[in-house]
Amino acid sequence: MSFISQRIERLSPSATLAMSQKSAELKAQGVDVINMSVGEPDFNTPAHIKEAAKRAIDENYSRYTPVAGYLSLRQAICAKLERENGHSFSPDQIVVGNGAKQELYNALLACVNPGEEVIIPTPAWVSYVEMVKLAEGKVVEVPAGIEHDFKITPAQLEAAITPATRMVMLNSPSNPTGSIYTREELRALAEVLGRHPQVLILADEIYEHINFVGKVHSIAEFPEVRDRVIIVNGVSKAYAMTGWRIGYLAAPLTIAKAVAKLQGQSTSGASSIAQKAAEEAYNGPQECIAEMREAFQRRRDLIVELAREVPGWEVNRPDGAFYLFPKVESYVGKSLPDGRRIEKVGDYVMYLLEEAHVACVDGEAFCAPGYMRLSYATSDDNIREAIRRIREASAKLKD
Repeated sequence: MSFISQRIERLSPSATLAMSQKSAELKAQGVDVINMSVGEPDFNTPAHIKEAAKRAIDENYSRYTPVAGYLSLRQAICAKLERENGHSFSPDQIVVGNGAKQELYNALLACVNPGEEVIIPTPAWVSYVEMVKLAEGKVVEVPAGIEHDFKITPAQLEAAITPATRMVMLNSPSNPTGSIYTREELRALAEVLGRHPQVLILADEIYEHINFVGKVHSIAEFPEVRDRVIIVNGVSKAYAMTGWRIGYLAAPLTIAKAVAKLQGQSTSGASSIAQKAAEEAYNGPQECIAEMREAFQRRRDLIVELAREVPGWEVNRPDGAFYLFPKVESYVGKSLPDGRRIEKVGDYVMYLLEEAHVACVDGEAFCAPGYMRLSYATSDDNIREAIRRIREASAKLKD
């Protein structure tokens, strides 16, 4: 007899966290592993944000917070959305939670009924499909390969919409591909969705500031869909605050109230100290964003140049985030030095961990078999050494 619920039995573990754990275990054994599996800036949280957190402790911000977040933080988020994105939200349309991940999940639980369809362009972040499963929705994948820069077309979107469609999840800049939809591409998708007023759009914009194109546009800019867009963002990537666990949702009032109702019966309000730090992140100096973006762009250029020298890899040039998503299926069918055969890309990824001591993530976890993800949120030296090791290990494989 199993005491585990069927919903958990159906759930897949996070491949990124699993690979990160494996690399940590090898490091604990003394192995020099370069971890390119984790999606986390390698910078420290800026000093002025840390100082704000210290002040909050001294000022005794140590009690329960409002479920939707401190009003002052929600006001700061509204000001950010107006200043940077041209969006007009009131504080009661904002819900602050324990990271953007929680708010994505809350939005799905609050809006999707059992059996309703959720369209997910793929490759997609590992948690999207599993979140839809937990909400008892039905996943509809719309694939886009490297030849299309991993972006779906309006025709694909139109073909995927049915009377059962409840939501489209859109992530730009994308994890795992780094692709960014241009304003023209978003306009074309918005025109399609404008013809289907029953469909909500869940826009995951957490990598907004890690872009190399100057400005990232939001599908919420277009009037035909504006009142159906749920924006999710947070401080983790732009301000190197992953461990602070502060994300937010900006949505039509009825949806924001529903999410707050759900959150009130699950986690309640997010950490008081982390909220005050996030408030400083949005209200304080913004130079730290540009400094980190500059480093990520340099690393992007470096890893693209080096990865294109790995035989058998097909590599595009991502416009944002800090991931490379090469097509590596040419290694499927090759033999390892011990005679074992690589049956799938996951075998190649494990071989690179064991032989080259470089941790990557199998693209199958992102609904994209044949690919793998490398995070370049690490030093230039680590990038050079990792690709050198990968080339050397890959050269040992036999046809």
